[in-house]
Amino acid sequence: MGDQNETVDATEVARAHLADRAAGPEWGSSKPLFYDYPTFDGLDDERRHRKERLAAAFRIFGRFGFSEGVAGHITARDPEHTDRFWVNPFGMPFSHIRVSDLLLVGHTGEIIEGDHAVNQAAFAIHSGIHMTLPDVVAAAHSHSLHGKAFSSLGRLLDPITQDSCIFYNNHVLFDDYTGVVLDPEEGKRIAYALGEARAAILRNHGLLTVGHTVDEALWLFVSMERSCQAQLLAEAAGTPTLIDHETAKLTQDLIGSPAAGWFSAQPLIDRILREEPDLLD
Repeated sequence: MGDQNETVDATEVARAHLADRAAGPEWGSSKPLFYDYPTFDGLDDERRHRKERLAAAFRIFGRFGFSEGVAGHITARDPEHTDRFWVNPFGMPFSHIRVSDLLLVGHTGEIIEGDHAVNQAAFAIHSGIHMTLPDVVAAAHSHSLHGKAFSSLGRLLDPITQDSCIFYNNHVLFDDYTGVVLDPEEGKRIAYALGEARAAILRNHGLLTVGHTVDEALWLFVSMERSCQAQLLAEAAGTPTLIDHETAKLTQDLIGSPAAGWFSAQPLIDRILREEPDLLD
């Protein structure tokens, strides 16, 4: 996700990518895009937006059935206090989470805002990622069915569909399962393994995605889970035909950018906001 020693304005990065895509022919039209990348009047406005997106992402995780008991978490870095992040309360169903339920947690583990406990695994994984990768705004992890099934194979996704090309040369295998993650050092090791990639298969565990926005991290997780499902189905039926390197790379450049990830998440978020507006409370 860029030089780990250089702080990057993630909002500006995503906005620049979106502008580049919107100006180019690869989006298929010279007309304005249906969704506009948000702008903010100040840090309070940006914080509220991130929290709303985070609550919406949890509701979407609930819709897709990505829960497994109390496991799973998504975080969003605070735009002002960048050594803190917002996260779900431990044990609260994804489908119930509202903006007012979110916890603000410091990188040393203290709960700065919120009335509930934090999942220690969430703190251990996400604090390491946010401390190590300053341009990561959001990170998503859960024990989704096809993701954890594929993770047991100890391998990367193959470029067998257009959608799986999002992850071509853009995800890693964290090949070191040591049990439930409770040590923040393991979060740092996951971050170092990620490097500039935006997704990881945690062997014998599940999937993890990161993004310049909550929207991007959300979409990457949804798409990666489906790509795992598609590959499991294809290999159960036969031997999939791989997309060649050049085509896979060109496809990844088009649909795997931060802008494309942000844009692809908007229909999901738009729908959940319309159908479950209480998440904004």
